[in-house]
Formats: sequence, structure tokens, C-alpha cells
Amino acid sequence: MADTSHGTGGLVFDKSKRSWPNELNIALALIIIIAIFEILGQVLPYMNGQSFLFDTRDRFDSVFNEARLKIIILQVAIIGIIAIGVTQVILTAGIDLSSGPLVAATAMIAMSFAQTELVNGNPNPKAVFGPWAMDLPVIIPVLAGLAFGAMIGAINGTFVAYFRIPPFIATLGMFLGCRGIALWWTSGNPVSFPTESYSFIGSGMMPVVWFLALAAIFHFILRYTVYGKHTYAIGSNEEAARMSGINVKRHKVMVYMIASMLAAFAGIVLSSKASTAQAGMGEFYELFAIAMAVIGGISLTGGRGSIIGTVLGAMVLGVIRSGFTYVKLDGSYQLMAMGSIIIAAVILDQYRQRNRA
Repeated sequence: MADTSHGTGGLVFDKSKRSWPNELNIALALIIIIAIFEILGQVLPYMNGQSFLFDTRDRFDSVFNEARLKIIILQVAIIGIIAIGVTQVILTAGIDLSSGPLVAATAMIAMSFAQTELVNGNPNPKAVFGPWAMDLPVIIPVLAGLAFGAMIGAINGTFVAYFRIPPFIATLGMFLGCRGIALWWTSGNPVSFPTESYSFIGSGMMPVVWFLALAAIFHFILRYTVYGKHTYAIGSNEEAARMSGINVKRHKVMVYMIASMLAAFAGIVLSSKASTAQAGMGEFYELFAIAMAVIGGISLTGGRGSIIGTVLGAMVLGVIRSGFTYVKLDGSYQLMAMGSIIIAAVILDQYRQRNRA
């Protein structure tokens, strides 16, 4: 028999139902995954006793393999920015499939206003517009990209909240629309040669700085502000949220706008880092962003999860992807394994929901 005690009003507390915070479970899983790759590095004959995350050859000033750590963190930073927005959408029991193509479309639009007029003393060979759009202050391409993201998010949110189109269908349609815009903007031609100030946005470890800063900001917003409380309330029980006076439709539009603006900012960072924008950018980013949120414990039924969980989910995904490359797993097998991991995370989420019921 489970050990129980009576509380106020005769309520019974079952100690067997106690559990660690979900974030601790994800952190533990992250440690276990790292340990598995460390062991594989020692036991697989072709690995020659290599270490996954530790410096065993005195190449760095610390005990860690700094090169691999930087690669892992940079790999997840830009998609992680998208995942912060996707997390908020999923918390309202929605989904956003448009973020990947939105990255590409925003990159094309922002970069076209971030070009420098002269390249090695000659006119920019990739110029999209005339001299009036060259060497502009960096705030202009950034605002152009964010405004485009806000517009896409407002359309998504309006379709979902006011026209009651299922989020999957509404954002799938926008997925195709944004990919079309990315191709149409310059007839499929890449846009290159940005100004130095625009290139700085994604230089070095700046993508990681943006990711962690935005994660901290939205963690605070979701946990301590009215916006956060309304987001969780809508995902937990939309009808109850409406009855309590929350303007559900307006709030959903706001959530989708914020998510799309974060995806747009990810496109700005990506194009800045690559110093070019191409229509094919952002492929599968929306799926990896959703995977980060799900692995991080965000419930697909809405109302449960946190930004901290999503950040940890991003690290888990980054470690797994880097680990697969580390053990020289073929790319096709990597995709199959990643798909299996995402399915397993969803099954685990369903199991948790049944246990809480």
C-alpha cells in the first residue's frame, strides 16, 4: 500500500506520486547520453580510445574538448531561438510548421537591405536594390526582418484563433507560402556581401549569446508575467481560460506573432553568420525546433513545460547529433535515429499525461 498522509480538508497525499522536476530528469538524461558516447569512444575499435567531450591530448587549456563543445552549442543556438517561440505556441496546445521557411524568407529580405555598396572597390555584384538600399544602418534590415516575421505570425494567429483553422493546416499553408516568398524575392539567387555591422550579429559565439539571452528573457516572461500565466491557462483549458476573462483569441495571435518574430530573428542571425542568404536555408529547422521542445518536456497537449526544459532539450539534441558524427554514424542512419528519438519523446509525454490523470 502506498504511504499516504492526510492534509487539509481530508485530502490524501500519496508520496508515491512525488517526482523530480521534469528539468532534472532531462539534465540527468543529458549526462547519461554524454556518458554513453564517452564509453563508445573507448570500446569501439576504430575510435582509438578518443574522448567525446574531454581533452585527452592536451590540445586545450581546460579538461574539456573546447572545439567540440563550441560546435555543439553553435549547432543548436539558431534553431534554439526558434524553439523558444515554438515552445510558447505548443504551450497553448498549438503547433507552428512555418518557422523553417520563415527563416529563409526573412534571411533573404533582411540581407537585401543589409548589403554594402562596394566589394573590393567595385559595385556589389549581388546587389538586389539600388544605391538607396546600400550601407544602411543595421537597425533597418533587422526591423524589416522582424516586421515580416510579425506579419506572418499575425496571419497564422488570425487563421488559428479567429477562423478556427487547425494550427497544423494553417501553419503548413504558411510553410509553403514562406518558402515561395524566399524563392520569389530574388528569383532564387543568393544575396551576399553584408555590411560589417550586420555581419557582427552572427559572428563568433554571438548566436549562443542571443539564444541564452532570449531564453532567460522568455523564461522570466512565462513564469512571472500575466502573458505567461495566460499562455499556460489557455493550453491547460481553453474554455476555462475564456470563462475567467482571458481574451483567448487576441492572446493566441500574440503568441504566434512572438514565435514568428523569433524565427525571423533566427533567420537574421543565420544570414549574418553565413554572410549570405539563400532560399534553401532553414530546411527541417521547424521539425528540429519542435523536437527540442518535446525532448525538453513540453506537453503537446499544452499547458505544461518550460523554457529551461527547451534549452536542455536543445542541448540533448545537439549532443546526440554531435555524438552520432563522433562515432561516424552514416547520415541516413542519423536521420532514422533522430526520428526514433522524437517518437520516443512523444510516447514518454503521453505516458506522463496518463500518470498525472
